[in-house]
Amino acid sequence: MYMKKLIPILMLSLVAVFTSCEKDEINNTDTRVGVSDVTFYPILSLKGQQYMAVPLNGTWTDPGVDAKEAGATITYATTGTVNTAVPGVYRLTYSAQNKDGFSASLNRWVAVYSTDATAAANDLSGNYARSTNGSVAVWTKLAPGVYRVDNPGGAPGTNLTVIVFNPTGLTIKIPLQTSNDGNTTTSSDEVYTLTPAPAKYSMVILNAGYGTALRTFTKQ
Repeated sequence: MYMKKLIPILMLSLVAVFTSCEKDEINNTDTRVGVSDVTFYPILSLKGQQYMAVPLNGTWTDPGVDAKEAGATITYATTGTVNTAVPGVYRLTYSAQNKDGFSASLNRWVAVYSTDATAAANDLSGNYARSTNGSVAVWTKLAPGVYRVDNPGGAPGTNLTVIVFNPTGLTIKIPLQTSNDGNTTTSSDEVYTLTPAPAKYSMVILNAGYGTALRTFTKQ
């Protein structure tokens, strides 16, 4: 008697399982996984370098970016301009959206420089260790009198990068710029000396994430 009742129950259970599996069958495609749509985020790649330089009154041609969605080229917008008639640091922002409204962006910095003969031959590039903690600022020459400086404040754990000008002699300056941390950055109290060796420099970093201390560095 017991077995006669059990068998129908098992059969009903199996029917329910098969029915459920048939109802929830998942068919994946390139744009859909089960009941969910697939979105391909826009991917931007800079053409040319992220930090570039052009002489005062020179010709600037924006290399732009490659913008892709699922491997296909999409349009992008550029915010910001470069005025080659005015020395300074200009930020360009490239942005694109995919078909679902998701966006991505990249930045480029362009230095418009005016460097005289007393500074044009200088090469201040190299690694400089901060006197208080040994943290290293890395100077890379982009053009005569123009340097990309990573970690200019010698602050461990930060990723600040700025452009520094050396327009004349051994004068150095961070011209006012919107830096990669999103803050405006400039400098004050700047001094650069070659002698006695090794070379040294000091400056105050004017940035919302930094204090007002004079920071001193020695070339390694």
